[in-house]
Amino acid sequence: MAPLKSKMKLKGRLKKYMQTSLYLGLLLAVVNLVVYLINIPSGLVVTCFVLLYFAVVLSLQFYNKPVIINELVSFATQYGQIQKVLLRELEIPYAMLDDGGKIVWTNEAFEKVVHKDRGYRKSITSLFPSVTRERLPGEQERSELDIVYENSNYVAKMRKISLEDMLVSSDIVDGENFSGYLIAFYLFDETALRIALQEVDDQSLAVGLIYLDNYDEALDSVEEVRRSLLVALIDRKVNKYVSALDGICKKLEKDKYMVILRKKATVLLRESRFDLLDEVKTVNIGNEMAVTISIGMGLDGLTYAQNFEFARNAIELALGRGGDQAVMKTPQEITYFGGKSQQVEKSTRVKARVKAQALREIITGKEKVLIMGHRMADVDSFGAAVGIYRISTTLERKAYIVLNDISTSLRPMVESFKNHEDYQEDMIIGSQQAIELAGSNTVLVVVDVNKPSITECPELLRLCKSIVVLDHHRQGTEVVENATLSYVEAYASSACEMVSEILQYIGESIKISPEEADCMYSGIMIDTSNFMTKTGVRTFEAAAFLRRNGADVTRVRKLFREEAIEYKTKADAVSQAEIYRDVFAVSTCSSEGIESPTVMGAQAANELLNIRGVKASFVLTEYQNQIFVSARSIDEVNVQVIMEKMGGGGHLSAAGCQLNGVSIFEGIGILKGTLDKMIAEGDLAV
Repeated sequence: MAPLKSKMKLKGRLKKYMQTSLYLGLLLAVVNLVVYLINIPSGLVVTCFVLLYFAVVLSLQFYNKPVIINELVSFATQYGQIQKVLLRELEIPYAMLDDGGKIVWTNEAFEKVVHKDRGYRKSITSLFPSVTRERLPGEQERSELDIVYENSNYVAKMRKISLEDMLVSSDIVDGENFSGYLIAFYLFDETALRIALQEVDDQSLAVGLIYLDNYDEALDSVEEVRRSLLVALIDRKVNKYVSALDGICKKLEKDKYMVILRKKATVLLRESRFDLLDEVKTVNIGNEMAVTISIGMGLDGLTYAQNFEFARNAIELALGRGGDQAVMKTPQEITYFGGKSQQVEKSTRVKARVKAQALREIITGKEKVLIMGHRMADVDSFGAAVGIYRISTTLERKAYIVLNDISTSLRPMVESFKNHEDYQEDMIIGSQQAIELAGSNTVLVVVDVNKPSITECPELLRLCKSIVVLDHHRQGTEVVENATLSYVEAYASSACEMVSEILQYIGESIKISPEEADCMYSGIMIDTSNFMTKTGVRTFEAAAFLRRNGADVTRVRKLFREEAIEYKTKADAVSQAEIYRDVFAVSTCSSEGIESPTVMGAQAANELLNIRGVKASFVLTEYQNQIFVSARSIDEVNVQVIMEKMGGGGHLSAAGCQLNGVSIFEGIGILKGTLDKMIAEGDLAV
């Protein structure tokens, strides 16, 4: 060690400090020369002092330098040992890995966590399967991930340590162009922290709103002396249910309740799938109509006010989708429960009259009116657009119907307007023309759709500041934002029915031509399958209004006669149907030689419902590199919920979706998988 130490040299500030006395000696020698010039005897005296100074300084440096170096080496060695011991006994679990994830060193805390000896040298993945090679630091210097090990939660933090700088100065290893590295692996136990955070989260506030869907109708169906008893039984049922969840229930109005719960209680609500929906229906004291409720829950907001706003949005969604269901809204997602019964038709037309007056004011306040329905427009969409066109022209506003692709079934109807002298050539325009016309002085009326992504021209929703939505489909998560007027009624049979009612209240001066009446009557007829499904009193009243204004059933029937190849295609789809799980009819519809195969698919789905025992039918059609699924039911299955699981939507009895990037056989597999999963989870009863 001694020869090694003798070869060592000091550097830096310590070296400068040790050489300071020599520099002072050189300065003293210069001073000695100056003294010689002044007085030689004095110079001799100073020379003796300088020689003595150098002798003392050099001797001290010769004897003290090894001592100092020895002390420094000893300190460094002991310091390194201390650091090694401290690192070994560090309370934080720590390990060193090579660049492939193999363990090369561990400390005592790490060995205690994983229950391994000091010499354990296997891959880190053998201890923590989630720490794969891909999760180790690569191009990035640091990485971290959550690990669950033996019922404990850890955060694993990893840092890459390059070996290149260490090997450059090595005498035995050539470190040139070496890119190897080690990985420092730390484990931080967050089990107690997560338990505490979960407890705080479980105790956070969840706000709920409960509305009785058919309060007035249910009371009207029971004799007057028993009405108070019916109300009391409903109140007791709701309050008892909420109290069992350790919540607070406050009645706001005769048919509205506000609920305060811990977030932990919402987990029980999810698990029970909001069985209060079914419990309330059991209240019966002779009322002919079962009481149904809608529930909106809001949670995980940043403030209590935001949770209440979530609950309000959720209850609006539940009501817009037809009621008899629960909607749970968080900042990340919206979850639906229930929705298995048909919404009851409202006998009053007050809402239609109010909406009609509001629509009149909006249209008269603008110069131009753009009307559009959904993509691949059907008869109901076009018929409703024609009704709004008539309202706009009567109010002396220039109106345009946005229509791109015209299906086979729609073409005869469109041609009847294009060839009619009473209608202008620019009555029907494409998306590009509509975009050029859009502006601040234009009102956009969206009919037969409330989902922005499937409208005829979604760009118009951004360009037009004034937007009106008229639709009869149940609302989903995606809705038209900031609509000036929104009239969405899920109980209505069709958009044409809604527009027909509005026409009766918009003003006395409106006159409908026979062509317009035929068009709107056709929309009602198609959406109700010739008045066989989703028809109520108001449906027939709307049809009667159109008949009085010139609608001819014979002309309408002639409009919908099919080509022979279309009829055969529909018959083939029906004949090839598979009965899945004894209650679901699943079939495919060929698109070869058919101009509008999706229409054929929808018609085939309707035909399949005529088979005894079939509760719902599904027909898949391949068209324009997509798989279109048409779903139909009578009243036992909510096909809207099924289609929403597959990315679509619609009505309780008529819905659909589009699948991208799959074959028609893969689409059938996705459909069957969705049905199986919903049955297993209790969303479907067969």
